[in-house]
Amino acid sequence: MPDWTIGQNGRIFIFGFLSAIAPLSIDIYLPALPMLRRALAADAAHTLFTLSAFFVGFGVGQLLLGPLSDRFGRKPPLLAGLLVYIVASAACALATTMSAIVFWRFLQAFGGAVAPTVVQAMVRDLYDREQSARVFSLNMLVTAAAPVVAPLIGGQVLLWLDWRAIFWVLAGFGALSLLAALALPETLGRERRSEARPLAMLRGYLALFGSRRYVGYVACSSCYFCSLFAFIAGSPFVYIDYFGVPPQYYGFLFGVNMIGMIATTYVNSRIVVRRGADRLLRLACSIGAAGGLVLLATGTSGFGAVAGLALPLFVVLSLLTVVASNAISGALAVSPNRAGAAAALAGALQFGAGALTSAAIGWFADGTPRPMSVLVCAGAVAALIADLVLLGRPRD
Repeated sequence: MPDWTIGQNGRIFIFGFLSAIAPLSIDIYLPALPMLRRALAADAAHTLFTLSAFFVGFGVGQLLLGPLSDRFGRKPPLLAGLLVYIVASAACALATTMSAIVFWRFLQAFGGAVAPTVVQAMVRDLYDREQSARVFSLNMLVTAAAPVVAPLIGGQVLLWLDWRAIFWVLAGFGALSLLAALALPETLGRERRSEARPLAMLRGYLALFGSRRYVGYVACSSCYFCSLFAFIAGSPFVYIDYFGVPPQYYGFLFGVNMIGMIATTYVNSRIVVRRGADRLLRLACSIGAAGGLVLLATGTSGFGAVAGLALPLFVVLSLLTVVASNAISGALAVSPNRAGAAAALAGALQFGAGALTSAAIGWFADGTPRPMSVLVCAGAVAALIADLVLLGRPRD
């Protein structure tokens, strides 16, 4: 056990703070998407490429930087990635074309991708399966605060400044993350480090694909994340453009789902060791799929207007962190000696699914809530199918 210079609560808080880099980077500028589209004279599909580029960059960054953390230790890749994130965030703020923003968003995500990957690997360095599921839940309890406050911050910033200020806020967050990372000691001893040659990295990823349980956990998590990404990409246009919700109030409709995530994450952290991560994963997927089917009915028929969307969305999205924390703890337990690579591959697949989902929202956009509703439902139902088919009967 490493000789920590900070307490366990402080460590979990820093883990959560670093992991918040993805939801904060995505969610804080969602209220600005319609403004960004108008300011740079772009259509909805091109505007959503800024989201897709972030998802692709985050996935690629995890694939490359995760194995490096198994080879060189956890902290060096973490610090280097955060520096890239800071520079790219500033470049986004200074960009004058949508294409430039797409490029810098890719690099911003590439650098920021190292944070959650290294955090997950650090947790696996220190805890067994059930305890790591509990720590992941507590970590997500901290992380889940970011999607609650991010759109609210973004909406308030837009009352006084333009969309560029949001990226300056992200650059500042990157600087704080760098300082927080410096407070964490190294958790991977030199004797436990692996090679990071390209061929060895490829063999490691292929070996993970050879495990049915690893694929099952990752498929379950990735499919459920599609529901989140469909909501992220579609909700600004549905709520702000279709229903006419002011940008400064959009954050409240977005944030209520994150409050649900915080509540379910807290419950999961309290009972997962006693009830079992696999059983809670199955239960969360089942309830989420049911909520998705209700959303499909209300979103395609128009029943209930805003409430008809918001209520089933609350059910589906509130369970995301339960699915994610229990699935990722199971995936990392399959191959504890390659925790960095396992976390990286899982994250890359999740954000790859996000890139496709956000692009699909742009492709199928018709000015109504239907595309978002269909894709949110599809992701939740597919997660349940992956759990039933690939994982079978819960082991714990």
